Amino acid sequence: MGVLLALVAMAQTLPILTAGLDLSIGMTFVLANSLASAVVLGTPTETALGVVLVLLVSLLCGALNGVIVVYGRLQPIITTLATGSIYFGLALVIRPSPGGDVNEALADALTYDPVLGVVPPSLLVLLATVVLVWLPLRRSTWGRAMYAAGSAEGAAYMSGLNVELGKFVAYTFAGLFAGIAGLMLTFMTYAGEANAALGGAYTLNSIASVVIGGTSLFGGAGGAIGSVIGAFVFRTIGDLLFVFDMDALYQPLFIGLVLLVSVSLGSLRLLRIRNRLELFR
Repeated sequence: MGVLLALVAMAQTLPILTAGLDLSIGMTFVLANSLASAVVLGTPTETALGVVLVLLVSLLCGALNGVIVVYGRLQPIITTLATGSIYFGLALVIRPSPGGDVNEALADALTYDPVLGVVPPSLLVLLATVVLVWLPLRRSTWGRAMYAAGSAEGAAYMSGLNVELGKFVAYTFAGLFAGIAGLMLTFMTYAGEANAALGGAYTLNSIASVVIGGTSLFGGAGGAIGSVIGAFVFRTIGDLLFVFDMDALYQPLFIGLVLLVSVSLGSLRLLRIRNRLELFR
């Protein structure tokens, strides 16, 4: 499940780079999982069309967030909290109870059949996402606009960068990454479930992973690769609780403390600021 959190953390990184936040990430992830369990079936052609549909719907979910935040000029937290509820409602319509199915040949190829007998295929999917999507995006004009929007939006605008488009692209690609994670969950479980608790947990854990990975909550600094590393570090912490046989009743408490410390570390900059105007430099 470390790969799933890494993909969701990549999704969360993009809005945070623009000094925003996406609380609908987990619900987009759940919606993609529920939809995939209903459409990624049948012949190879039908399966491929199902995968494209899931990714397209996820992309549209992110684009809707971007339109409302950027062009509707609403606060990202309020916007994505509302749209997250919509996405979860759609997931419930598609999958009112756990179940469904998926193309087993594709699922096995992407999750269970090690490449060369050693490398987990899910890691290759994560690597392909980083190389084929994140790196080109980061080096593009859109990517520069995303970073500029988070570091100095006014200066970026005066420099001629399309900051609004950069923000829109950030939320749109966040939906795409969350959709890839939802697809992978379906391939791992052969089923879908509209699970609000799961979506909420992945949203919170993605924020912690982003901070652990070195991305600033103020935007403009960091990247998805650091968030991937942060996700695996966070998952390792959870796994160690089982290794050391910590009582199950205390595990949520410990994870909550890790979340609190992670987010607090990302806000230490505030303690060094004497003049609040420095936040806008």
